Amino acid sequence: MPSSTSTAIATAFRVDDFVLYRDPEQFWRGEPGHTFVCRVSTVVRFTSGESRYNLLPLAGGVVREVQGDYMRLLPPVDAMRDIDTAPLNAADAADGMTAAAMAWLAQQAATANRRPELPPH
Repeated sequence: MPSSTSTAIATAFRVDDFVLYRDPEQFWRGEPGHTFVCRVSTVVRFTSGESRYNLLPLAGGVVREVQGDYMRLLPPVDAMRDIDTAPLNAADAADGMTAAAMAWLAQQAATANRRPELPPH
């Protein structure tokens, strides 16, 4: 019988991190929809030193006390890569960007050319 090698990634997640979570029970039962994107809402620390995480799936709901072994960090650099690497001086620059990136750039352009407003009294 071939041996299984572990590629465990020890990571401490923080509140507001975006993560990819795989529900191990759904996965091992072969059910669809077992992996989804969540935001870490709470870090639960135990006296044993172990941490578990409460997650807010982007589709809604709550997943409580998840082991970090079933989560992978989704780094902001990956989400923002299309904005960071877009050739903004080219006529077809918008073709390679997501709609969210285009909306963010449009918002920045709209506010960049205005005088700053004073806060109300």
